[in-house]
Amino acid sequence: MTKKAKIIFMGTPEFAVPALKALHENDQNIALVVTQPDRPKGRGRKVAPTPVKLTATHLDYDVIQPTSIRTFEFSNHLAQYEPDMVVVVAYGRIIPKDILSLPKLATINVHASLLPKYRGPAPIHWAIINGEKETGITTMLMDEGLDTGDILQSLTVEIDPEDTSGTLYSRLAERGAGLLIQTLRSFEDGDIKPIPQDHSRASYAPLLKKNDGHITWNMPAKNLLDFIRGMSPWPGAFTFHGKRRLKIFKAKPVQMDASGVPGTILKGFPDELVVATGQDALSILEIQGASGKRLLVKDFLRGSNIHPGTTLR
Repeated sequence: MTKKAKIIFMGTPEFAVPALKALHENDQNIALVVTQPDRPKGRGRKVAPTPVKLTATHLDYDVIQPTSIRTFEFSNHLAQYEPDMVVVVAYGRIIPKDILSLPKLATINVHASLLPKYRGPAPIHWAIINGEKETGITTMLMDEGLDTGDILQSLTVEIDPEDTSGTLYSRLAERGAGLLIQTLRSFEDGDIKPIPQDHSRASYAPLLKKNDGHITWNMPAKNLLDFIRGMSPWPGAFTFHGKRRLKIFKAKPVQMDASGVPGTILKGFPDELVVATGQDALSILEIQGASGKRLLVKDFLRGSNIHPGTTLR
């Protein structure tokens, strides 16, 4: 592969932006950028372009946004570019066989886990939720399976105890961009050796839905902390006090004999919300109520009456 090999880039969210920028900064020959259609976002539901579209337009690349990538018209359009490589970074759709086989050299994917662990659409969230101490980035040759292709290169990234899905997402996006460039250079040098995945070690990271953030208080406090971190900033960990929905952003475990029913607000903690769990207790540090404003718990309690002995559910 030469430096000027023709590349079609496919990506959609913020995670893919550093990779696109890295290709540009390293003088790669990006012939076309493919991203998903503009969609409504935010409370006002205003139609907004994808982060990749915004970046690609700023960098003056041609952009297309097909409503479906499983049509003859789309694959025929890509074929006209005669790409050497297709690079896929968080495009958000399973790439069909006719697109995978289109480039002369390879279709390469950047995935935010150490494959075969955490295949699927939400590897960053689930690595934190499951209490992993490390995760990473893998570049692989794409096949028709879900993140099942041969591994090209990988790197390990430590998960900090304070990491949320949001902070880890940003760090992995940057590290993934660097690994992508390293992988392309290895292709150029001819010293890349694809390694088949050990499918017996595979695990799956399913897509999260908004209601998946509902807290189950009978879990141990340590697991609940990981859950809250993994759900931040989206879909957000939440619980109910009566009919009021409370979103929890930050917490810490408290080692104690919390014999109350899990979810019960414990006594003896002024200006704090300490909640009984399945093991130990959890002190809530940052919370959001109906006002929609994220607050320190002591500030939240000034305007909200949550009495010890009541139960969150």
